[in-house]
Amino acid sequence: MSSAAALSVASDEQSPVAELMARARAAQKAFANVDQERADEAVRALAWALYKPERAQELAELAVEDTGLGNVPDKVVKKQRKTFGTLRDLLRAKSVGEIERDEKRGLVKFAKPMGVVGAVTPSTNPGATPVNKAMMAIKGRNAIIIAPSPLGYRTTQKVVDYMRAELKRIGLPEDLVQIIPAPVTKETTQALMNAVDLVVVTGSQDNVRRAYSSGTPAIGVGAGNVPVIIDETADLDAAARKICASKIFDNATSCSSENAVVIVDAVYDQAIAALERVGGYLIEPARKDRVITELWKNGKLNRHLLAREAPLLAKAFGLPEEAQEAKFFMVEETGVGRGYPLSGEKLALVLTVYRAPDFASAKTKVGEILDFQGKGHSLGLHTTNLDRARELAEDMDVVRVLVNFAHTFGNGGGFDSGLEFTLTMGCGSWQKNSISENLNYRHFLNITHLVTPIPEDRPSEEELFGPHWAKYGK
Repeated sequence: MSSAAALSVASDEQSPVAELMARARAAQKAFANVDQERADEAVRALAWALYKPERAQELAELAVEDTGLGNVPDKVVKKQRKTFGTLRDLLRAKSVGEIERDEKRGLVKFAKPMGVVGAVTPSTNPGATPVNKAMMAIKGRNAIIIAPSPLGYRTTQKVVDYMRAELKRIGLPEDLVQIIPAPVTKETTQALMNAVDLVVVTGSQDNVRRAYSSGTPAIGVGAGNVPVIIDETADLDAAARKICASKIFDNATSCSSENAVVIVDAVYDQAIAALERVGGYLIEPARKDRVITELWKNGKLNRHLLAREAPLLAKAFGLPEEAQEAKFFMVEETGVGRGYPLSGEKLALVLTVYRAPDFASAKTKVGEILDFQGKGHSLGLHTTNLDRARELAEDMDVVRVLVNFAHTFGNGGGFDSGLEFTLTMGCGSWQKNSISENLNYRHFLNITHLVTPIPEDRPSEEELFGPHWAKYGK
């Protein structure tokens, strides 16, 4: 941002942000020196603010009412599952005082707060994401100010109120968690980004880019467009069940939802049949253009079909009556790129299907899909040949390769996945992100290194340069 633009933001928006920052600074100062037990009490309190069943239900209903995205039962599951899993991860970690000791290297590491975190949160998860980020920030003894999507503001305001009430209940400053007052504007959000000590952004790529240009340390994440491969060794029925469960969860609001499946020729027909048995409906090729013209309007995804129920899509696509019973829809495609919009992220109950001659061709196709959209994010493989999984992990430019998973339930952390629970997934430099892992509590810590003398570790010149001298001379 230019200095003139920064001054403009400051003059227009300084007052509300300055007030929030003053309160956050005071609250964080009072919290900064608590011990691990007290920090964990605060984390539990924030988790309970959303996990409590009646609140999860209330906030799920409010989110769907406000945004029109997803469905209530799955949002309840998401709120409780993500919160529970994140709490598990956080309570197992140290974030206060000495957190690591390496006697051999003479190093001891101490965790310190970063200060005040600014969190930009999306409309797809207006209840779960603010709590997820707040829990991680509070684990590090920071304060947090949330800039929510305007579309989900009521939901985020309500959950922030619950978090503040839970903090007060255990005798901690409510202002450890705050929200930007409505209406949320780009200018106010930018002013927050400029003022805080760390910015964490989940949502639009415009917000991510502005965070990285704010001059404040920032963590932003990239767009998803997950492709998965089904090879000829896969358990086709198990793969179909997992893909269905993942694709339809919360009406495909997740960035980890499968957007394309690439099936090798040897099992193509059988795999399609398995997907149909679990509720997939294969749209005939003659109707593909209708799907495209309905899903995209003026080059943008049609907000009236995003994350909506399957019967609504069936009607919009002009499908036969039997399609009303489908759980999701499959459309066959061959091309990738701007001229083939189905090769991109859809945030809808539509799965693009590609046919590949063999695994090598499927791998190439997945690479093309990711190069078009979603590079760095993740991909999936259904197989019994783990050598192929390793090959993908070695060769593909993604942060995560998931094997035999319902992608949505493994990518952002799962009870059968070693990845950290999160709603914010880094995509590395492939999408100009500063992290190539799942956002977790470590990203909210400053680390002090205590360094003490160790026996000298100085190799000889021969040890270091010997191979070079032997091969190329001195």
